[in-house]
Amino acid sequence: MTTSPRRRYVLASAATVAALAAATLANAGAAYAQDHTTPNPPAPKKAGYPHHREKPAYPVKPAYPMHPEKPVTPVKPVYPAHPMKPVYPVHPMKPAYPVKPVYPEKPAHPVKPVYPEKPAKPAVPVKPVYPVKPAVPVKPVYPEKPVKPVVPVKPVYPQKPVKPVYPEKPAYPVKPVKPAVPVKPVYPEKPAYPVKPVKPAVPVKPVYPEKPAYPRSPAKPVYPVKPVYPVKPVYPEKPVKPAYPVKPVYPEKPVKPAYPVKPAVPVKPVYPQKPVKPVYPEKPAVPVKPVYPQKPVKPVYPEKPVKPAVPVKPVYPQKPVKPAVPVKPVYPQKPVYPVKPVYPEKPVKPAVPVKPVYPEKPVKPMYPQRPVKPEYPKHPEKPEYPKHPEKSSKSGGEKE
Repeated sequence: MTTSPRRRYVLASAATVAALAAATLANAGAAYAQDHTTPNPPAPKKAGYPHHREKPAYPVKPAYPMHPEKPVTPVKPVYPAHPMKPVYPVHPMKPAYPVKPVYPEKPAHPVKPVYPEKPAKPAVPVKPVYPVKPAVPVKPVYPEKPVKPVVPVKPVYPQKPVKPVYPEKPAYPVKPVKPAVPVKPVYPEKPAYPVKPVKPAVPVKPVYPEKPAYPRSPAKPVYPVKPVYPVKPVYPEKPVKPAYPVKPVYPEKPVKPAYPVKPAVPVKPVYPQKPVKPVYPEKPAVPVKPVYPQKPVKPVYPEKPVKPAVPVKPVYPQKPVKPAVPVKPVYPQKPVYPVKPVYPEKPVKPAVPVKPVYPEKPVKPMYPQRPVKPEYPKHPEKPEYPKHPEKSSKSGGEKE
């Protein structure tokens, strides 16, 4: 054995590893058992080496002040309840109608006699098939001519007023005498232009043949010859009408029964008295308004400065007198226009129901200002940890 602590550390760890391996091999069968009651082996602790020293205790976290509480929300006032709807009175029962009289039965109608049958009508000859007529062109629908409005007679305007006599214009000053125009120099004569070619004559338009006159309507088609109707056969003589059967003797009409005596008018029943108006419940008392905080006192503002005195306006010279306005001519009267027709009156709109007067909402109170957040203490400075000792180059190390 060696006396070196490093060597002992290595041996101790090897022994621990061997013991753990033996325990694992011994309990290999029981590792997968259903009953997991065997605890895990303890974890190996760090060896007491100078490099693994205990760390100094961290300073305790400072206690911060409590968070300020939120302001209490003001309670909303309770509005008065709506009054109950009154119970309407019960309507009285309607009186019974009088019984209608029974009408007598009407006599039965006589049986209708059997008339002889009518003779059959002769067959009508078949009409020939005519050719289809050509379609007549449809006349275009022209728009209706608008009715020209009646132009009103132009009124006779009065004569314009006599133009006033304006003052004479001042005489223009005498213009200075202009200098004499210099004599224009004699330019050389222009050369003669060549003669332009003569324009050829326009060819004469040929005489076109006259257009054929279109017929107003198409020619009438040739209809087939109508067939000769056969001679009407001699119809047999009409059979003599049989004598009508003797009308049956109607039975004598039954004697009209006497009308029943009209029932007496029923006496008007005594209606029950109207029910007494119910006593409505009293209106609930209006809730007392909450006491709101007093308004802050208005600060005293400085007095307004005194305005300077208004300066006196200077005396301006008088304005010149305006000339008299000429008299306007008398215009003719307007023509009489047709009277506007009387339109039907618009239906009156139904009256809008009046809205109920709701209680005024209370003024929302001013909430108090939130408190200022206090300054929290700063984190304490982290202490300096001791430096690691320098390792010695010798094989020895520190002795116990």
